[in-house]
Amino acid sequence: MLQQITVFIENKPGRLEEVTGCLAGENINLYALSVADTADFGILRLIVSDTARAAEALRAAGFMVKTTDVVAIAMGDKPGSLHRILESLKARDISIEYMYAFTSRHKDYSALVIMRLGDQENVYGRLKESDVIVMGSDLIHDLNVT
Repeated sequence: MLQQITVFIENKPGRLEEVTGCLAGENINLYALSVADTADFGILRLIVSDTARAAEALRAAGFMVKTTDVVAIAMGDKPGSLHRILESLKARDISIEYMYAFTSRHKDYSALVIMRLGDQENVYGRLKESDVIVMGSDLIHDLNVT
């Protein structure tokens, strides 16, 4: 499993910049982000180089922050790569609450898909039985290596 930061931000100009400025000020690297919005606020999901420090800094800056376990799955850079992952999840009756993807400079895989899965706590064993490559918490260390 991997830790993700979720930040709830007002839907107004400059709020996203305040979040990234806070992270930059703490020298925290940002690997992936996803923004979903409603009429009044945005839900910003982040994968960063130091989850605990980032959450602490953002809370100190007045943001409402939550950390969440997510799954990072390695994905190839070929047509159908995501489809094969989704087929494997469907075959194991694993639902997806949300997902987003980002590219990687890692030598063994070219992209990662971050997923929050239904029944997250009990799904890891079923994923290990599948043909998908689930990345562990060492993912962040691997992303820091160029």
